[in-house]
Amino acid sequence: MKKINTFAEYMADNDRVTEEERQKIQFEVMLIGKMIEAREQRGLSQRDLAKLSGVKQPAIARMESMKSTPQIDTILKVLVPLGYTLTITPIQEK
Repeated sequence: MKKINTFAEYMADNDRVTEEERQKIQFEVMLIGKMIEAREQRGLSQRDLAKLSGVKQPAIARMESMKSTPQIDTILKVLVPLGYTLTITPIQEK
C-alpha cells in the first residue's frame, strides 16, 4: 500500500475506504458539525444541552469529538432542544 500523509489522501484511497464508508464518515462529520454549530449559536454549553436533552454531558462530549457514534434515539434527544430533527431525502442524481 502506498504511504498516506493526510486524512484527505486516506479518504481518497479506494483501497482503504469504500464509497459506503466515505459517505458514512462525511455524514457523521456534517451531522456533528451542525450539532456543535447549533449548540454554540444558542449559547449552550455541553452541560446545558445535557440538562435539556437528558443525554449525559460526557456522552455529548464523545459525540462532538467523534469518539463514539451515537444511536439514532440519542441523536434525536440532542437535536430536539436545538430545534432540529433528522429527515430522509432522496439522493439527487448528478
